[in-house]
Amino acid sequence: MIVIAALALLAWLYLALLHGGWWRTEPVLRRAMPHNAPPLVAIVPARNEAPTIAAAIASLLGQNYPGPLRVVLVDDESSDATASIARSLPGGARLSVLAGTPRPPGWAGKLWAVKQGIDASDEELILLTDADIVHDPGHAAALLAAMLAGGRGMVSGMVALRCESLAERALIPAFVHFFQLLYPFRYVNDARHRTAAAAGGTVLIRRETLQAAGGIEAIHGALIDDVSLARAVKPTAAIALLHTPLARSIRPYPSWRDIGRMIARSAYVQLGNSPLLLAGTLLGLAVLFLAPPGLALFGQGGARWVGLAGWGLMAATYLPSLRRYQRSRLWAPFLPLVAVFYMGATLAAALAHHRGRGVQWKSRAYPNPARRGAA
Repeated sequence: MIVIAALALLAWLYLALLHGGWWRTEPVLRRAMPHNAPPLVAIVPARNEAPTIAAAIASLLGQNYPGPLRVVLVDDESSDATASIARSLPGGARLSVLAGTPRPPGWAGKLWAVKQGIDASDEELILLTDADIVHDPGHAAALLAAMLAGGRGMVSGMVALRCESLAERALIPAFVHFFQLLYPFRYVNDARHRTAAAAGGTVLIRRETLQAAGGIEAIHGALIDDVSLARAVKPTAAIALLHTPLARSIRPYPSWRDIGRMIARSAYVQLGNSPLLLAGTLLGLAVLFLAPPGLALFGQGGARWVGLAGWGLMAATYLPSLRRYQRSRLWAPFLPLVAVFYMGATLAAALAHHRGRGVQWKSRAYPNPARRGAA
């Protein structure tokens, strides 16, 4: 037992001290107003987004952007009132609502909608954003300032996710926390490091940068489309991933099941749909997240104390994420239970895949998605 406790503690020491400062909720996008700005088009793919679309589009039309800005909503074969609600908004010539065409074989629904929006525009800057994101009036300008300051081809913002229901309060801060563990923002923003990632809710990209990366066609079937886009772009242009307090998601996840489905959508795809990688990941997570509290509570002698130290360090890394979401620090010791939930959702996704059910999302089925496969 002491060996397992020591391995877990050493792993947490490495992660806390040598893994790119992943647990810090920084860098943060700051308000800034460039003097001049190229024309910008905000492209919003939307499928059955009637509850959120009005707020999302209104926030884009209300941007205090120092240049021409318009919004293109691509209705991805919605069966609800998404398109009619958008058309009723007072956007005038600054708002276009396109009726999306059926996606070709192999294309992800969202990315096919994005491509149609890109093809229907010619602005120098493209803001890719979701139909559930509400933007502060200064958001687009701040993203452009960050792009100009770093000479970047793409800047992405990790927006604040909704955190109101009990399930959201328990699980959503950890969603961002685990994302940072996989993709430390410091590494993403370092051109010398191979780690690449983006947050799909807000991506500002130069049109020439996107074209140099092969266009949306290069990732046309990607389930994890934001990370796939960053991987395509980073070899040819500088990128940045920042926490942004200037945008938030208003999509609700009221129940545990809702969040479980959201996790399962990409969890097994992230592992390349590999049973071997799944087994190794679950074993590693068990040692990392479950062994320290288990030994602290039920171990004896040195194993108990080493387990307690690992558990304490684990909880300490979680505190910045809890602060960002205005959650009590008393949630921190329960991170192992949250990890069990995420492990269960990953296992459920794997079982669904190998039973032939694949991924279900937005009333579409993707039976056999590869790592860069359909979404």
